[in-house]
Amino acid sequence: MTTDKPRPATGKPAPATPLEFGIAEQVALYQREFPTVDPQVETIVQTLNRVSRRMGVAYDRQLTVLGITSAEWEVLKALVVSGSPYRLGPGELAKRLGLTPAAMTHRIDRMLADGLVTRERDESNRVRVIIELTETGRDKWLESMRMAAVFEEELLQDVPAEDRTVLSSMLERMLRRIEESRPDAPGRTSDPA
Repeated sequence: MTTDKPRPATGKPAPATPLEFGIAEQVALYQREFPTVDPQVETIVQTLNRVSRRMGVAYDRQLTVLGITSAEWEVLKALVVSGSPYRLGPGELAKRLGLTPAAMTHRIDRMLADGLVTRERDESNRVRVIIELTETGRDKWLESMRMAAVFEEELLQDVPAEDRTVLSSMLERMLRRIEESRPDAPGRTSDPA
């Protein structure tokens, strides 16, 4: 059996180093350095953080399979939720996504090349540009939603329906408190991709 790990003098494989500490371990280390930290609060926050990160990784993998980025998915979503005929001006898209007009133009240019959207002059106002979702773009968005639904059901499989209601309510209250106390929390000012 071969291994890429360096072997210590004993001839045994070197122990694998964990990518990250377990939650309890991490909280204990925090308490060692900052004794007044509330371990229950820190456990909840660290768990939420890890769940969020792992969900992001899972969604990114799904989008990679579909050949789109999360930044492109955001545009597709904005067009879909605008309703049929799935058209918005670039300025409105930028506003909805919290992007600068330049960042929005760059994103749209990439999506045009991939056939996810079209960009045309508004027939009723030739100065105005319209971004419209293509059938390919809508199909990719729908498939991403199907894939996400399967993943999300698996994620919550151990949470009974009555607990899901309670969990949903608690998380909504947490989110509302963050958004009310930190007005900049819901938006972003640059293009992440």
